[in-house]
Amino acid sequence: MSDKDTISMHLVREALVQSCPDASASAALLQRLGIDPCSVQRSDARIPSQTYAALWRRLARQCHDEFFAMDTRGLPLGSLAFMGRVSLAQPTLGAGLETALDYLALALGTLKPRLLRQQSVAQVVIDEPEPTPQRAFAYFTLWMIIHGLACWLAGRRIPILAVDLRCDEPPFCDDYRVMFSDNLRFASPSTRMIIAGDCLDQPIRRSAEDLQQFLAQAPGNILVRYRDPASLARRIRSDLLALDPAQWPDAESLARRLCLSASTLRRRLAEEGQTYQGLKDSVRRALAVRWLAAQGAAMSDIAERLGYADSSSFYKAFRKWFGCNPGHYRTLSGAVQKP
Repeated sequence: MSDKDTISMHLVREALVQSCPDASASAALLQRLGIDPCSVQRSDARIPSQTYAALWRRLARQCHDEFFAMDTRGLPLGSLAFMGRVSLAQPTLGAGLETALDYLALALGTLKPRLLRQQSVAQVVIDEPEPTPQRAFAYFTLWMIIHGLACWLAGRRIPILAVDLRCDEPPFCDDYRVMFSDNLRFASPSTRMIIAGDCLDQPIRRSAEDLQQFLAQAPGNILVRYRDPASLARRIRSDLLALDPAQWPDAESLARRLCLSASTLRRRLAEEGQTYQGLKDSVRRALAVRWLAAQGAAMSDIAERLGYADSSSFYKAFRKWFGCNPGHYRTLSGAVQKP
């Protein structure tokens, strides 16, 4: 894992809230992991992802709970291993994911995930018996487990179209957007993660040996999408999101705005594993999902704003990106799912 993979100290504080609420005990724990306890309150402080993974493992052992004591029942030690084993026995990713979600719904007391498929779009919905929403950190930790396992079973990253949460937006969301999606919607009627449905039909091609390697590297291997939000790529992406694609600068103009040469811009982005064209493509996907969720926008207008000649071209591009139809996604994004 690159040393550029870091986690905000905000998430460290969130992880300690219920799993290690005693201040002196949490300070001692952080020191053992090489984290300066004084830095916990610094909003700009970050730690390596591997250090956060070590904290995750230590807290799980300390609480005998792989869900950081955030549920009335929790996840006993070995839950991730069990979900991996039972999922491997299923023929497809969809069946494996359903099996894992069935276990989570049985083990957890307040968060009950289930899988729904509607034509070319699927969603993992979290049913909650309690009227009061959980902390955002609790939802995202559960998403991390579910999505991380699903990506491992699939052998590739499964694109997330949107994440809806019942809770209000917390003060810090940058790392959540990097890990999951720019399309995070808070204070929603339901909590759910929307993904392309066709990926669920692919066969599982993992072995018991693969599972042992996955578990040996967990949870660090499901944190690899965390990148420093202060990186150059994140800065450029944020600027592009604020503009219509028609206003995006070319590479030469962008380099001048950043007081860089074009070659330096390319080199610095390459060091972060990015290209300017790749960033533009990523933002175009994010804008498509965002504008589709705005129910009043016509499909032809969205296609034009994104730079496509017609709705048909946009339709084909959307299916290539996410494996589902934009119309299906629009219908689903505006629907409220109930048990």
